[in-house]
Amino acid sequence: MKLRLVAVSLGLVFLCSACGFQLRTNAQLPSQMAKTQMVIDDEYSDLARQVKTMLEQHSVQFVSGEQATAILEIPVNRVSTDVLTIGDNARVREYRISHSVRFRLLDAGGAELLGWQNLRQAREISFNEQRILAGSREQEYLEKELAQTLSRLIVSRLESVPVPAD
Repeated sequence: MKLRLVAVSLGLVFLCSACGFQLRTNAQLPSQMAKTQMVIDDEYSDLARQVKTMLEQHSVQFVSGEQATAILEIPVNRVSTDVLTIGDNARVREYRISHSVRFRLLDAGGAELLGWQNLRQAREISFNEQRILAGSREQEYLEKELAQTLSRLIVSRLESVPVPAD
C-alpha cells in the first residue's frame, strides 16, 4: 500500500513538473520602485489599499514628492453596477458588478516605464427579494474580491517592466 502511495505521489510530481507548473514566488519589481509615489483619487479605496499592501510586502516604500524614484498613476478606479435582467414584477433579477482600472508607471524624471494599462473584472449576481441583507453583503464581498484580483494583476504587470541595463 505504501509503495502505491509513493508511486502515485511521484507520478503527480513528475506530471506537475512536465506541464511547467511552478510555485508563485515573490514579485521581481523594477529597482526604480524602491520609493514609489502612488497617485490615485481615493487613497482609501479597496484597490488602493490592496495595491499598497501588496507592494509593501515586496519592499516598496511609499513616499511623496521629491523622494519618489517611481510614480504609479491610477487615474481610473471605477466600480459600476449594471442591470442584466428584470423580472415580471419590474424588479431587478440579475446585475453585474464591474471594476475598471487604468494605470501606468513613470520614473522620477517622468519617463514611462510601463505604458497605460487597462484592466477590467466583472461578476454577476442574482438578486433575491427574500434575502436583501445577504445580497448587499454579497455585493460588498464581490467588490473587495474584484479589488484584490485587480491589485494582483497590477503587481503582475509591474513585474513585466524591463530592468534597466547597468
